[in-house]
Amino acid sequence: MISIKRMDDRIGKKFSDLRERHQAALICYMVAGYPDLRMSESIIETLVKAGADMIEIGIPFSDPIADGPIIQEASHYALTHGIRPQQCIALAGATRKRFPDLPLIFMTYCNILYRTGFMDFMSKARDSGIDGFILPDMSVEESKEYIKISRELELASIFIVSPNTEDNRARRIMNASTGFLYAVSVYGVTGVRSTLYDRSIKRIVELRKNSNQFLPIAVGFGVQNPDHVTMMIAAGADAVIIGSALVNIIKTTENNSNMLNDLYDFVRRMKNACRH
Repeated sequence: MISIKRMDDRIGKKFSDLRERHQAALICYMVAGYPDLRMSESIIETLVKAGADMIEIGIPFSDPIADGPIIQEASHYALTHGIRPQQCIALAGATRKRFPDLPLIFMTYCNILYRTGFMDFMSKARDSGIDGFILPDMSVEESKEYIKISRELELASIFIVSPNTEDNRARRIMNASTGFLYAVSVYGVTGVRSTLYDRSIKRIVELRKNSNQFLPIAVGFGVQNPDHVTMMIAAGADAVIIGSALVNIIKTTENNSNMLNDLYDFVRRMKNACRH
């Protein structure tokens, strides 16, 4: 684990606390409004009680290019059942009241912010308790205004780096990122996979030594069991992100009570693997 430069934000404090306890962070993703808004609150509460260190709230979008079929289907379901960004902001606000110290991150796409105005939307998100954004379609080359607003509002701007990102560009992405860096462990979109590869994470860790050594690295895309978590931490990850595996449990479990129990058990096992 690494030291954290900033100590005045929930994300930084969480990483610092976990480092002292020799743990990696477990970041859990959920789609706001799937299967409905009331259940979304119960899902977040279950994830946190099971050990989630941060919650990534996905705002449904009509063209989620970085997401695999499981999350795409959930996002489409939420949209067709009337879930809109303002309801996601309200969900974040309710979550913040319930969990004052929990890092909360919005994951969505640029058009959601563009339609309202980046400053307006990000200000409302910040006021609801959001700590940062992940925008998969925001390129570092076009991010000047987004980064400026993020800094003014003291929001984390979390960029994504993939296995095929060229070294110089990867350094630019790391230097533009705050909160943590989202490292994609495999090629392609999000989704459940049977295998993962740690060579891309080792490469990112090596690059970090020559750029932003204070930036935590969170690994996502395809993490679906405790062995994956253990492998990613051994490769140098400071956090793991699970999404599709969680959404798949929500999708495939017959009733809400069993679904919440299954989510709890799964997240508990994943969090146990974060202790080293």
